[in-house]
Amino acid sequence: MVEVICDTSFLIHLSTRRIKNIDSVNTEIGQIQFVVPSAVLNELRKLSKTQKKKQDAITTLEFARNLKTTQMSGKFADQAIIEHVRKRGGIIATIDNELKNKIKKLGGSVMSFSNDKIVLES
Repeated sequence: MVEVICDTSFLIHLSTRRIKNIDSVNTEIGQIQFVVPSAVLNELRKLSKTQKKKQDAITTLEFARNLKTTQMSGKFADQAIIEHVRKRGGIIATIDNELKNKIKKLGGSVMSFSNDKIVLES
């Protein structure tokens, strides 16, 4: 099983939008498991206290209960994810263009969305 580390933006999108190919993603790249870093959960808890993102953050926290979580060192989610890629590589799910570029420069792979479909970027 391939573990895919989710950042906050990807997880919010995944939990609040209808994703067209969610059932076929497993067959396209093998069986995957979305993993949520503890730093992402912390970020979502902070967002749940803001007026603008409150509902999306609460919905995403509930959605994340069904996903595997992992401890990652780092005060901020992006820092923790970049450090993970630097040490271990892997696939990171994000819609943040700046984070995508950093991951690719470090040799990691990126999963994202295109037209409400999950795609693996090269």
